[in-house]
Amino acid sequence: MSGILDGKRILITGVLMESSIAFHTAKVAQEQGAEVILTAFPRPTLTERIAKKLPKPAKVIELDVTNTEHLDRLGGLVREELGSLDGVVHSIGFAPQDALGGNFLNTPFESVATAMHVSAFSLKSLAMACLPLMSGGGSVVGLTFDAQYAWPQYDWMGPAKAALEATSRYLARDLGKENVRCNLISAGPLASMAAKSIPGFGELADVWNHRSPLAWDMADPEPAGRGVVALLSDFFPKTTGEIIHVDGGVHMMGA
Repeated sequence: MSGILDGKRILITGVLMESSIAFHTAKVAQEQGAEVILTAFPRPTLTERIAKKLPKPAKVIELDVTNTEHLDRLGGLVREELGSLDGVVHSIGFAPQDALGGNFLNTPFESVATAMHVSAFSLKSLAMACLPLMSGGGSVVGLTFDAQYAWPQYDWMGPAKAALEATSRYLARDLGKENVRCNLISAGPLASMAAKSIPGFGELADVWNHRSPLAWDMADPEPAGRGVVALLSDFFPKTTGEIIHVDGGVHMMGA
């Protein structure tokens, strides 16, 4: 039986651990028939080790999304491996420690600028680096954490995610003429490497214990990965600029 990504070629960033959404996106994508290529930074060897746990082999390319040289060479490296692309997954976010954990009012601009560059502007950088490979159209999917609200301990990653969400909408506007869709998955909290870097993350995650209509499992990234794969598929051919919540329903609860 064929999968919903049969014949698709997908580039996925951010596979750092087996517990990451990006890893489960790659796993489900392969199970659904896609050819997958991964990018990694700053330790490609770590991603290569994790990639061995995927159903099929996947090449890993070093990519620092803030490095113009890396972005400029990405298209050629991907073309050598896959020929072209049908989809791109942006699973990249970073903020310095002084931009998290209750330090919002004291964070210097340099740290804020780093968070914005890596977590938001990089969506545009990655999409444009891959656009020449999507001559037949395609799907760009990113990951956010609902930026409508001010979350405990999340601090400057909140504005960075708000910028990511706005960037996705503007990309959707400008890439529509290329038949390229751009959407986001807004996932609930997960016990990923990104989560472990947030001081006091447990306080944020505890919201889901009290407000999620559907039982939420922080140790299960696969529902979010499935959401990404759905948006990569042809089952959303006219959906762009959208944010799909995979958060157990917390986003719609008033209290």
